[in-house]
This record gives sequence, C-alpha cells and structure tokens, in this order.
Amino acid sequence: MKVAIVGASGAVGQEFLRVLEERNFPVDDLLLFGSVRSAGTSYIYNGKEVVVKLLQHNDDFKGVDIAFTSAGAGTSREYADTITKHGTIMIDNSSAFRMDVDVPLVVPEVNAEDALVRPRNIIANPNCTTIQMVVALKAIERLSHIKSVHVSTYQAASGAGAAAMAELYEQYRQVLAGEDVTVDKFAYQLAFNLIPQIDVFTDNGYTKEEMKMYNETQKILHSDIRVSATCVRVPALRSHSESIWVETESPISVEEARAAFAEGDGLVLMDNPSEKEYPMPLFLAGKDPVFVGRIRKDLSNECGLTFWIVGDQIKKGAALNAVQIAEYLITKGVVK
Repeated sequence: MKVAIVGASGAVGQEFLRVLEERNFPVDDLLLFGSVRSAGTSYIYNGKEVVVKLLQHNDDFKGVDIAFTSAGAGTSREYADTITKHGTIMIDNSSAFRMDVDVPLVVPEVNAEDALVRPRNIIANPNCTTIQMVVALKAIERLSHIKSVHVSTYQAASGAGAAAMAELYEQYRQVLAGEDVTVDKFAYQLAFNLIPQIDVFTDNGYTKEEMKMYNETQKILHSDIRVSATCVRVPALRSHSESIWVETESPISVEEARAAFAEGDGLVLMDNPSEKEYPMPLFLAGKDPVFVGRIRKDLSNECGLTFWIVGDQIKKGAALNAVQIAEYLITKGVVK
C-alpha cells in the first residue's frame, strides 16, 4: 500500500508517523509532503529515512492509495483535485470540507459506514473537540435519544499546534524568570491564564470552534441534536477536556450510563470519586481512548446527565481518528 502524509512536519503530521508505526499500518511505500519551508527535511519511519517532498500540482499522488492531509484548510482546498485525480482517497484533517454534503464526516466508533460513500474521494476528519464528544455521546444515544447538549471545553495548547505548545513552555519560563512574556500563537498570555475564545467570533456571539461542535455533531450522528458550546483555551500542554451535560428523551440512571460508557467503543470508564479517580489531561496524553468520569444525574432535570471526558487532541482528536478511518476502509476491501 502506498500512503502519503501532507503536512508531515506539523504536530499532527508527526503524530501520523507515530500512529502508523504503532498500529503496524500496512505501509509499503510512504511519501511525505510539505511546504517550501519543510521540503528536504527527513524523518525516520520504521527504521528508514523518508525525505519530505515539496507539495506541487503534479502527478506525485499517482498510485497513492491513501493521503492523510493536515496542512490547513487553504492547502486542502487548493490541492484536493491534485491529490484525488488519480483515485487517491484523501482523509483530510482540516475544516475545509467537513460540512460539504458530498463529503462524509467520520468518527469510526460512531458512523464508520459513512466513509463508504465519498463522491469526491474525500473523507473529512471532524474537529478535535467534536470527535471525543461524539464518541461519548454515542454510548448514551444507544440508551435514549439525546435532545440537547451543553458543553464547556478545556482545550490544551496542543490544539493550536506544535509552535503553540512551545510558546506555552516559553511563557511559563518567562513568567518565572520575571521576563516580558512573548505572545504570538494566542490572543493573550496563556500561562497562568484561561482564554474563553478559540477561533473567531461569528454574528451570533459563538466562535467558529463552538459552531463546529453544533454543526458537526448533527452531521455525524444524523440527528436533530442541539449543541451549545463554550470553548476555552487552558494552560495544559496536551489533551482536551470537556464538561458535558445532556438531556435525553427518557431518564437514564447513573448506573446505566456507567455501564454504557464501560462498554462503549473507544471509551474507558474512569469514575471512582471516592478514590479521587477521574480523567485528567496531564496523565492521559498519548493515550488512544476517550476517558469518561464524574458521571452524575442533573439536579434540575430528571432527563439530564452530566459527565466529564478527556482525550488526546493530537491523537484521537486528529491523527488516530484518520488512521482508524483508513483501517476501516481496508476491512471493507476499499483499499488493499
């Protein structure tokens, strides 16, 4: 199998390399692509050196079975036809195509079969916060239809890329050293702070990040579910956390919810408050599943349920989800 990674030098591109190797993905030939800045850089994959090629409008993707793209929405839009024109399946990690009606938006634990219908040979990876939320929502949806969701996210620096993670380290060092703090990748200093804005604001007062969670969740679940989100950048390095409140059509007990989460695909139950056991981003970076804890009945609504989830944004929220899509296509004989 011939596989390509576009945006190989970024945080998600590097995670693709690690995930493909960890999961023994059947790669016979690996191609790496990047910008002028990263072209010529080399990386080791399965003991072999692979040099990053300059992404161009040519026939470099001829014979490529799957291309994982994570170089930004603008690059994805510009190069989509170049990547797919010879039959390559493009699994795109940007926001470029997520809400296009002819592009499936896929989380394998939730709606894997949607990946089988892809008129443009493009499959979109959802937003990171949406991915981990719908994995958890799927377990509840099996018990009773979810009418609405209120979610507050606690998003780590990793969501803004490798340079943002480096900036957070540097900001902490500068604060402790009494130096002026460098602010470049965030709207404000993130160290010792919270920023209640991720992406730009829209006309309704919600940010684009928050509206992604509303729109993408409906598309993935094929549901009329209503999602109201508040997305916050927090000074954690890696792994996003979410506080989720759901209203279902029928009441669900805490015991039923725990059992559903424990059996849910891609979920790990970590819910033992008496022993102070609950998911925390510091300890779950680099893990594959979505972890669930703090499960409670809502005190104001008998059909309400509250819980807390943590997932690695770079892994399950990006690279791993895309690789799982590719693995599903292999099991269905779409690629061999």
